Amino acid sequence: MHLSRRHVLQGVGSLIALPALESLGFRRFAQGAATSLSGPSKRCVFMSIGFGVTKETWYPDINQTGSDYELSEGLSPLARHKSDITVVQGCSNQFANEAHWGSTFWLTGANRYSVPGQNMANTISADQVVAQHLGQDTRFSSIQLNSSAVEGHGPGQSLAWDARGKPKAGSNDPVQVFHKLFSADDMPLEQRQAAIAQKRSVLDAVVSEAKRVQHGLSREDSEKLEEYFQGIRDIETRLSKDEAWLDVPKAKAPLGEPEPGLKGKAEIEIMQDLMVAALQTDSTRSLTYRMPGQSLLQSLDVKPSSHNVSHYSPGERMEASKLRDKTHSELLARLIDKLKATKEKDGSSLFDHTAVAFGSNISSIHYLTNCPTVLAGGGANLKLGQHLVLQKDTPLCNVWLTMLQGMGISTNHHGDSTGVVKELQS
Repeated sequence: MHLSRRHVLQGVGSLIALPALESLGFRRFAQGAATSLSGPSKRCVFMSIGFGVTKETWYPDINQTGSDYELSEGLSPLARHKSDITVVQGCSNQFANEAHWGSTFWLTGANRYSVPGQNMANTISADQVVAQHLGQDTRFSSIQLNSSAVEGHGPGQSLAWDARGKPKAGSNDPVQVFHKLFSADDMPLEQRQAAIAQKRSVLDAVVSEAKRVQHGLSREDSEKLEEYFQGIRDIETRLSKDEAWLDVPKAKAPLGEPEPGLKGKAEIEIMQDLMVAALQTDSTRSLTYRMPGQSLLQSLDVKPSSHNVSHYSPGERMEASKLRDKTHSELLARLIDKLKATKEKDGSSLFDHTAVAFGSNISSIHYLTNCPTVLAGGGANLKLGQHLVLQKDTPLCNVWLTMLQGMGISTNHHGDSTGVVKELQS
């Protein structure tokens, strides 16, 4: 449905009494009005490092908590942002049982055996909860970034898992990400509209055929068919969103096209730049990044593999692990610098409205307790500038639940959460 500006203005007096209309054009108008009244929108960024950290030198002293603590050797590059980060100890995902799966259940807290007859099940990830609530008014509900080397992360196509616990695809080529965000589609509007109509026609035919076999199925087959129908509904939702944005030009790129073939540290830096650009242009409000392992070490001239570095012992491997940790902290500090330097229309910084989470489901070697966790940014109204040591095996999803609620999302549960972390609430 097309709504002219005149029609919107004529009906603006009855906005409160009306339900939210499905027209994305109307949603964009409503969002624009809300933004002008309440300020910039909240955003989130989740970044996972796969294999974990060097436990002897990454975690701060557990006897130093609150704001009066010393940054560890591994976190020392974050010193200039100490008042704007919080380091959390004591969290884990209670169902985690794979020592090389650093991100599969990191944002979901799911029990992989929760579905009878399956040895691998998952649930919705925290970033997709954000996408459901804050992504309806942006061109991309969420953006998933990968690296060309994903050792230590475990199964999945990115950090993101949808409402059915199915993996969401990610992009590992910065050049492709740039064009997805900022390059205009050269295909004429009429042809793009026709392409969407053709896809809808195919969906209608598929649904019609599936409904013919719907009756008389066993319960298991009925559940499979319902899952299939849900997949079709998800595709229809994406098509509707694509259609609503067909005639809306993409944002002007605030950076140049990346060089092709970047790996390791340079790859992470350009992905960070693209993340900031995506948030700055409000192209999305939910971002995840499954960061590289092997290629990062190679860019640092480290000879042992990322797997062997994660199984360190005193000597070359441990020094490589410590170097990896400090490099991660340097890169995180760089991202925070860029978020702070990027200004919103009201004069505040992008950092003031973006929640940043950095960590892994693996703490060190094969240990799955005390997940390394660093939080930053003002997007979730968290209490920053502190070191928290929570009760052992506190669900990591308690942290994600606290973030979700801090972003204004009304939910009382996420994954295996048992409640919010009150010490994190601002």
